[in-house]
Amino acid sequence: MAEEGDIIAGLDLGTKKVACIVGEVTGAGIDIIGIGSQPSEGLRKGEVINVDDTVRAIRRAVEEAELMAGCEVNTVYTGLAGGDIKGFNSRGIVAVQGNEVGRDDLKRVVDAARAVAMPTDREIIHVIPQEYIVDDQENISEPLGMTGVRLEANAHIVTVSDTNRQNVFKCAEECHLNVKNVVLEQLASAEAVLEEDEKELGVAVIDIGGGTTDIAIYDEGRLVHTTVLSVGGNHLTEDIATGLRTPMEDAERIKQKYGVALMNKVDPEETIEVPSVGGRPPRVLSRQILSEIIEPRAEEIFAYVHREIVESDHQHDLAGGAVITGGTSILENMPELAEDVLDLPVRRGIPKDVGGLVDVVRNPKYATGVGLVLRGARQPERPIYESPSKSIYTRIKDFLRAIF
Repeated sequence: MAEEGDIIAGLDLGTKKVACIVGEVTGAGIDIIGIGSQPSEGLRKGEVINVDDTVRAIRRAVEEAELMAGCEVNTVYTGLAGGDIKGFNSRGIVAVQGNEVGRDDLKRVVDAARAVAMPTDREIIHVIPQEYIVDDQENISEPLGMTGVRLEANAHIVTVSDTNRQNVFKCAEECHLNVKNVVLEQLASAEAVLEEDEKELGVAVIDIGGGTTDIAIYDEGRLVHTTVLSVGGNHLTEDIATGLRTPMEDAERIKQKYGVALMNKVDPEETIEVPSVGGRPPRVLSRQILSEIIEPRAEEIFAYVHREIVESDHQHDLAGGAVITGGTSILENMPELAEDVLDLPVRRGIPKDVGGLVDVVRNPKYATGVGLVLRGARQPERPIYESPSKSIYTRIKDFLRAIF
């Protein structure tokens, strides 16, 4: 666990934005003391496609957060997303040494669970124990000290392509940042927005970002399923740009400011001004037209989510319903639409359990960044990637590059 006074930074590499959230550990918990956010142009569907653009966005976001926090950021917890991420369940079995389960036995059984055949181009980023079994006694969360001869562990394993992972490290190196740990983005979001009773009853976290929709399912307090769908808020923006014949930048702005997920909730008399392309004058259109474009695509996204939940065989384990978060979840009536499609109670997930700049970070678009900070404070790990240290000369050069 982190100690009082420690500074922890989360770096959320999203398709629409790169966000750096800086938190300080206090006696009462975590205070958010710095926030930096920059448009993301070097990522697509959560994966790096242009290193230079990504590095530029990271550098500016980190510098903005450093300026606000009044401290230097050298180490970050980084979120990972992308359609190449795969999650599956595995089981490990070992003999107990000395007839009493010790820490070495726990380590060995988790290592046995992760010993699965994988292509050489994939890396394991998470091995999360779900339950332990001592002899024939199941559903044990903490077997340490128990008597038995055989120890089993069911675990959820998350893998990512080595290319995706190394590209993230390369971008961190260019920004002179040490990556302390990489975290699956929906797990970070779950850390920020879920209540413990929801995890116990069974809940699905649905993080709708710009390029992907990330899903994590919990049951009886355990992570049981993860997946990443290659659909997200950008599909809504593209539909709006095409349907209203307006530039993409304006389509994104219109979506965020006027977007409604249920067309029957919009006053037919309400209008919006829509910029045109090619230098033509702007037009005044009904806001209901915008909703008629958004609703079918949002329904489609939740239909994909529903199919994934059904195929995971956990549709009957979600007594706690679903929690939607991420930037796209901010649109009006998104929870209501999700309830109609998923046939579950749905709420919008907002970061919790933090102090400091709460008025800013209590927004679904910062769920992943805040979750990375919380996860770093609660489950610190040694750095898995260290960049060369940033000298004074290098920092001056970076500053001049940003200006000129």
